[in-house]
Amino acid sequence: MSTALRRSSSKPAASPAPPRGLLPVVLTATFMTALDVFVVNVAIPSLQSDLGAGPAAVQWVVAGFGLAFATGLVTAGRLGDRYGRRRMFALGLALFTLASAACGLAPTASALVGARVAQGLAAALMGPQVLAILRTAFEGAAQARAFTRYGLTLGLGAVFGQLIGGLLIHADLLGLGWRACFLINLPVGLAALAAVGRCLPESRAPQRPGLDPVGVLLATVALTGLVLPLIQGPGLDWPLWTVLCLIASPALLALFAVHQHRATRAGGSPLVDTRLFRDRAFSTGLLAQLAFMLGQGSFFLVLALHLQFGRGLDALGAGLVFTAIGLGYLLTSNVTHRVTARLGEPRTITVGALLMAAGLLLLALAAYEGPDADVWWLAPGLFVDGFGMGLVIAPVTSVVLAAADPRLAGSAAGVVSTVQQVGGALGVALIGLVYYGAGDPTAAFGRSVLALAGLELTLVALVRLLPHRHRPAPRR
Repeated sequence: MSTALRRSSSKPAASPAPPRGLLPVVLTATFMTALDVFVVNVAIPSLQSDLGAGPAAVQWVVAGFGLAFATGLVTAGRLGDRYGRRRMFALGLALFTLASAACGLAPTASALVGARVAQGLAAALMGPQVLAILRTAFEGAAQARAFTRYGLTLGLGAVFGQLIGGLLIHADLLGLGWRACFLINLPVGLAALAAVGRCLPESRAPQRPGLDPVGVLLATVALTGLVLPLIQGPGLDWPLWTVLCLIASPALLALFAVHQHRATRAGGSPLVDTRLFRDRAFSTGLLAQLAFMLGQGSFFLVLALHLQFGRGLDALGAGLVFTAIGLGYLLTSNVTHRVTARLGEPRTITVGALLMAAGLLLLALAAYEGPDADVWWLAPGLFVDGFGMGLVIAPVTSVVLAAADPRLAGSAAGVVSTVQQVGGALGVALIGLVYYGAGDPTAAFGRSVLALAGLELTLVALVRLLPHRHRPAPRR
């Protein structure tokens, strides 16, 4: 961050303590979003049968959500800066709840796809507001604890999403079957929405920045050109249009960057304030975030494929195996703020990434025992991987946002959230090539987790470039 910007944001008087219910409300919305990214995977077989959905429709049930989510995040961050983060969060939560009802009541596959796109847009509207609210409402050790809870919530949604979905479908509540995976959001979303006005303080950028319509258009087209072929390409065997999109997307992103830089220098209202990237912690932290997210979504995908196709488990059985990684994750994720207070964020991330690499190597060894080996031979590797993951998720996010000036919190949150989603989509495409290129399910899983271990070592190398910074020791 430039000296001028730092001087212009001298530390204000101590802020009042945030309302007690703030974290439960924003983390409930975060959990709902994370859950809906993963829970749909186990619902696909039954919804395909119930709605008579073809392969293309099934792909779009997943891809529609992911595409809308990824492409809307940067713009949503700006909307929060301009119109108020609490207001945009409440609007996103209300729309997400309505879209969940539409998903659960969808009479046709086409209706379900449309509802999933609406869900993704609503999730995009909420996501940057959560990060910006945590960045502006908390300070010091309290902020570290808040981001620890945020990381815990994301991980719980990812780790237990398949188990929760399997349990809901297996229980067949009120004969709803797969529809319960979406309708469960209604009571939760309405309860959270009722508490927004009481529990969330309003905040916005002080100058009420403009919407930058040219930047919105360039960002949306560029990200669509990147994310859509990454989502659809593997399943369609990479037709020509996906290749052309991937070639055009970097040029559009470069044009977007030039436009944002010129608008920043001219004192305008760019969608992404390029002053953010002057801080080494922010720019390097984004690369670390990208490296981490490249492995996250793809790991859960190849693990689910290995358990169900390589080991012959059903959705509920596969979900139960996920509890091994969940146990390791729970043991560390809730105390990460204490670890970062003593080691600093870069060292904490390094320790976590090395543990994840070790766990993935154990998984590779267990995979090569062959498909007849007991599936619980995977448990030690899953446990170690989850243990390390709990040390990484919160610090790798907070180290980026802590570097951003609070006045640019919405813009920074939109960038971080976009990197998370694009990294996840890119990782699924790249690791998918490794997985499907192996042929044999056992070899495919083994090679995939070895590649993922390499990503964790790349994360370690990137973290070494981060400035070392201790968090204040948390009060007991």
